Amino acid sequence: MRILITNDDGINAPGLEVLHAIATEIAGPAGEVWTVAPAFEQSGVGHCISYSRPMMIAKLGPRRYAAEGSPADCVLAGIYDVLQGAKPDLVLSGVNRGNNSAENTLYSGTIGGAMEAALQGVPAIALSQYMGPQTSELDDPFEAARLHGTACIQALLDHGLWQAEADYRLFYNVNFPPVPAAAVKGRKVAPQGFRRDTAFSAEPQISPSGRRFLWIKGGPQHRPTEPGTDAAVNLEGWISVTPMRADLTAHDQLADLAARLA
Repeated sequence: MRILITNDDGINAPGLEVLHAIATEIAGPAGEVWTVAPAFEQSGVGHCISYSRPMMIAKLGPRRYAAEGSPADCVLAGIYDVLQGAKPDLVLSGVNRGNNSAENTLYSGTIGGAMEAALQGVPAIALSQYMGPQTSELDDPFEAARLHGTACIQALLDHGLWQAEADYRLFYNVNFPPVPAAAVKGRKVAPQGFRRDTAFSAEPQISPSGRRFLWIKGGPQHRPTEPGTDAAVNLEGWISVTPMRADLTAHDQLADLAARLA
């Protein structure tokens, strides 16, 4: 199996090393793992692509490249430049430092990389490690992802729904809970949740030179979403597996809207 990996935390991020180890195990002795990751951190860029400017790409080692672009850019660079149009069998994006559950999904460059792969017709899985008080005490805060990632991906490859012929094919969002690996309860298929009473915001700050800047500020990450949704099951110690697709249409509202506008 030929696997392409990327992330949004950057080429030197510890989560990418975790993902490379997982991908190497999935690919097997006869397989290949190719890395094309952002040269610098790209957290929060979503599905952004560098449509209005070129990007530099550099080979750092065997099957290892850094690109000055977003995770979605890296997937495109991997497929059309590094692999010269030969699509990989699988794209893995992550392992993100921090959760991409609930509304975080909409901002995530990790998700953006997997989404672009799906739009290119390639099976794709995004992986993120929820962080919290329990993981901060570990020597390896990615312990849950490192120990459970291979089995989770293999289960999806063996039993997941992939809809290869669909225009907007499925991809998967996997979040590992903020607990030690031994405390992980298992996997749960869960829909995307929503954290109420918290949101991203902008906070002003005056620099030493007197200039006014804005910092984008995240909200509390340990408020549970509705029972059974991704962040809620993560905080209970479960790995969440959420099937997704890039079609943003609210299909459940089409008939009602058509009737209202008739």
